[in-house]
Amino acid sequence: MKALRFALIGLVLVAVLGRRLWRRRAAVTRTPRVPREDRRDWVTGDVALVMSRELRERVRSRFYLIGTVFILVVVGAAIVIPVLNKSSAPTERIGVIGPLSPSTRSWITAAATANGATARFVTEANVAGATTAVTTGHLDFAIDHTARIIVKTQLASSDFSATASLVRAVAVRLGDDNALAAAHLTSSQAQTLAGAKPLPIVGLHRGSSAHVNATSLIGVILIFIMLSQYNTWILIGVMEEKSSRVIEVLLAAVRPVKLLSGKVLGIGVAALLQASLTVVFALALSKAVGSNLLHGTGPAEVVSTLVWLVLGYALYSWIYAAAGSMAERQDQVQSLALPLSIPLIVGYVVTLTSASAASPSLLLKIFAYLPLTAPFAMTAMVGFGDVTWWQFMASVVISLASTWFVARVATSVYRRAILRTGSRVRLREFRKVR
Repeated sequence: MKALRFALIGLVLVAVLGRRLWRRRAAVTRTPRVPREDRRDWVTGDVALVMSRELRERVRSRFYLIGTVFILVVVGAAIVIPVLNKSSAPTERIGVIGPLSPSTRSWITAAATANGATARFVTEANVAGATTAVTTGHLDFAIDHTARIIVKTQLASSDFSATASLVRAVAVRLGDDNALAAAHLTSSQAQTLAGAKPLPIVGLHRGSSAHVNATSLIGVILIFIMLSQYNTWILIGVMEEKSSRVIEVLLAAVRPVKLLSGKVLGIGVAALLQASLTVVFALALSKAVGSNLLHGTGPAEVVSTLVWLVLGYALYSWIYAAAGSMAERQDQVQSLALPLSIPLIVGYVVTLTSASAASPSLLLKIFAYLPLTAPFAMTAMVGFGDVTWWQFMASVVISLASTWFVARVATSVYRRAILRTGSRVRLREFRKVR
């Protein structure tokens, strides 16, 4: 028992002495806590100062102003030109050989109007004259009594032009008229069959849209252009500050994390201002000229485009900033820009390819939850109408968590590489940098 007591007393003494030594060592090596005033300064002081500096430089730059005007001109042309072309509807010149009932002529005229064209009937004396007129282009197609329809070239299954659609519709209509005439039905019976309505189609489940909403498709293009432009600004801006040694003066007054955060936020606000101006301009101009390019646009498509522009920029900006701190010269920036842009290009191409389909592909659905491709894929998924609110929010949460992780890594890389000059800093050297 005495031995046990002495052992317990010894353990207590060792624990007390060890605790005192640990406290003394911790007091020497412990990093002082950041005062509450400095934490407020991180939001309203240095970061805000750097952000306002970057915002002023970008907004006042000639490249920013010219780029904004160029984007507005392109968007305006895309909206106005289809309206001007639509005002002059094309004329479908239809040759008629033999008699054609007034009711059939009225139906063909209505069908042409539905396809955005006007029908003009030209009476031909015989088949040879009609064939010559179609061959030379004086007629779009000709109706040989009710026996056949003559066109210049055989219609392809992929041809969905106004003329091709009208020819197919007229062929079906005249075929029905011939079948009714061959059945020797009375006029009342023929009218009853002609007025038959198709059975209603009732779907058990909600289906996807036939195509992606035009607003979301334009949003995908806008996101790609702006992410490519503004992330390149960050990459080149960080590299120029490092190569010109301006960064040494800035770091003497501002901590690296604050300097990098202010730069990212300042350029991000400039990008958001340009994107918001473009969206508002497109919606206002579309409504003013009566364009149907953005027909059916709802708040979901507009908000989704702006949200994913912000989230995409927030993720990629940290990556490009860290890469810029590793470069020393302009040629090194070019070698870094290509691998960094690969996720952007892949996500953009896959999204545009899937947007031409009738429903979103499996690859597009997977890309909608990958942070590097979600800005494009999820915007298109909203345009398809094939995403629920919780799926949208799940992708947003994944993107925010990834951005937080990337920001911490990028800040560490920036802090260690920004003052390294003389050669390009490589990833394997970070463990050696102190």
